[in-house]
Amino acid sequence: MILAAAAGEGAAQAALIYLELGAVFVGLALLARLAHRLSISPIPFYLLAGLAFGEGGLAPLDLSEEFTALGAEIGVLLLLFMLGLEYTPAELGRSVRTQALAGLVDLVANGLPGVALALILGWGWPAAVLLGGVTYISSSGVISKVLSDLGRMGNRETPVVLGLLVIEDLVMALYLPIVAVVFLGGSGGMTSLAIAAGVLAIVLVLLLRFDTALSSAVGTGSSEALLLMVFGLVLVVSGLAQQIEISSAVGAFLVGIALSGEVAERAREQLTPLRDIFAATFFLFFALGVDPADIPAVALPAIGLAVVTALTKYATGWWAAGRAGIAGPGRIRAGATLIARGEFSIVIAGLAVSGGIEPEIGPLAATYVLLLAVGGSVLARFADDLRRWATTRSAATT
Repeated sequence: MILAAAAGEGAAQAALIYLELGAVFVGLALLARLAHRLSISPIPFYLLAGLAFGEGGLAPLDLSEEFTALGAEIGVLLLLFMLGLEYTPAELGRSVRTQALAGLVDLVANGLPGVALALILGWGWPAAVLLGGVTYISSSGVISKVLSDLGRMGNRETPVVLGLLVIEDLVMALYLPIVAVVFLGGSGGMTSLAIAAGVLAIVLVLLLRFDTALSSAVGTGSSEALLLMVFGLVLVVSGLAQQIEISSAVGAFLVGIALSGEVAERAREQLTPLRDIFAATFFLFFALGVDPADIPAVALPAIGLAVVTALTKYATGWWAAGRAGIAGPGRIRAGATLIARGEFSIVIAGLAVSGGIEPEIGPLAATYVLLLAVGGSVLARFADDLRRWATTRSAATT
């Protein structure tokens, strides 16, 4: 009798979870359809929906936290993997070499505002280093989704955007262990940093030398076998990267780079629907964790920081595209596309909170990322309209 009651209770709970998740995905589908009609990325709608239905929102949902958290993490991995598919190892090396100066300017111009605000607020240097990381790193996940949604992967300015994202992601592979050193101190942290740097260098060399062999091995078999092999490889490499304190997202990105030619095309075709499902989960889950009640207390510094770093990131993209010989419209699109912040910024803020460095970084970073994830996506969509408006206004003035 007791077992029957327990079984009935479990079935009822499972049914409730199915209903909630089903309603969520139907809602996301309707938002995606609305975004398609408006010719913009659905990301802002996913984020606003998460804010409305998360804790403290208009109608909080009691979703399965384990399922949505895992789905969100897989979404980040697939976004970064698909971004990596846009590169061959040779293109990666060329991008790093040609965009090295722009990458340095990007680091300084967009990291310093976060450092400065933390010091002004009296948070100290550890918090300043962390907030600088939050403001420095653009969202590869958001930007790759925006480029795909807007059909700009083949644009002339896109290699410049992706080149800067590559450098940022490689910097994160070293930055995160450095943050661990700040938290932990001593030889253990330095050992982690040395291991991360060494493994990253070895992996890059192997990718440059053996990418064709890996692609051939992975691409053997049916489409079903390819899907399972690639998805499993992404999860395994990302898990191993996380074990040695390299970001799992960087691991997924490197797997994408390692696949080339026909295999990359087949993998892109097979995994795009899966990426879209889990990516939507990621953006929704991120916003579900933002309590609207925490926003007013940090709204002013978050808005100020968002405005300043939107301008500095836009200027970085504009200048970098100009160095590559891109004309005015492409320079505007490059600058606007790079504005969005996202997954890495949240990870860094989470380290600050869990490490006891500065609890207020959490809500400030969440508000900041929400503003720029939404604002950056919208500005990227209307970059061409902004250029036409500026041209018309300039002609009218003269």
